[in-house]
Amino acid sequence: MQLRYLTKEWYELCQQTHLHFGLRVHRGAYELDENLFFRLYKRKEKAHVKQERELYNLDPRFMLEDDGQVLTRVEKAFGQEEVTEEDQIVYHMPPEERAHIEKLIAEYDVRPPFDQKKCREDYKESMEWNFQYQSQHLPKEIVEQIADIRVFTLGYCTREVLRQLKKRSAENMKEMNRVSKEYREAILAQDISDELRSRVQFHDCTVTELLTGEEVVIRFDTLGGFTNMNKLTLTAPEIIKQEGEIVGTYWLYQELYRMDNGYELHVLFYGENMPELIVRCADILVEEE
Repeated sequence: MQLRYLTKEWYELCQQTHLHFGLRVHRGAYELDENLFFRLYKRKEKAHVKQERELYNLDPRFMLEDDGQVLTRVEKAFGQEEVTEEDQIVYHMPPEERAHIEKLIAEYDVRPPFDQKKCREDYKESMEWNFQYQSQHLPKEIVEQIADIRVFTLGYCTREVLRQLKKRSAENMKEMNRVSKEYREAILAQDISDELRSRVQFHDCTVTELLTGEEVVIRFDTLGGFTNMNKLTLTAPEIIKQEGEIVGTYWLYQELYRMDNGYELHVLFYGENMPELIVRCADILVEEE
């Protein structure tokens, strides 16, 4: 048994809906040319180093500028009526936020010089990973038409390849939307309260603990997620499927179904080999510890 709609295959399809983004046609992309690759690489590397240096030298003092600012109510600011003192407030930054910014400033003031050499090394390592990724994840029949995957990864391709990628992206987007529509219809048809459906939402939360037994208990680090709820309990559970190492992965998507004697929860996690968990249970408890 596996997820019915939001499967690993569907997730991979989602990653293939913008295959043409960021690409430009280049007449030199028709053949392997080391000199062309070197020129394009140095151009991209230079732009990357420039951007990283600017970020590194961005003084965090600008974040203090909001403290003491006079704010006006939206309806008054954009309305025709005269703005009075009652329509304005002075924003005072919370002490903990100011302390955090001052810590950033102190670290900024003693930072070492920007390490351009390391920046270039990191860029090279990142690009080599990207070369490999593109080789493995682009449609095979398109990879076979690319003279130099390195030039492609830098953002340049032939007109024919760009046309095919646009066509493939559109087809993938259509299929992705079709499955998403079927999923929404199926889930909304379940006899599940809106409150429970909205509480079982842990997208991008990291699984820190998974306990199985008389109950299935999952705990989360919610940093990066969209909820403060960090504990999920499934009572009287029957584990239908549990694969891969789930602790340390990110909760991606879930499907929740109503059963005669409770619920059936399907979860897809982001991690090595995309683990899945399917559990039937009598009840579902979501809480903040």
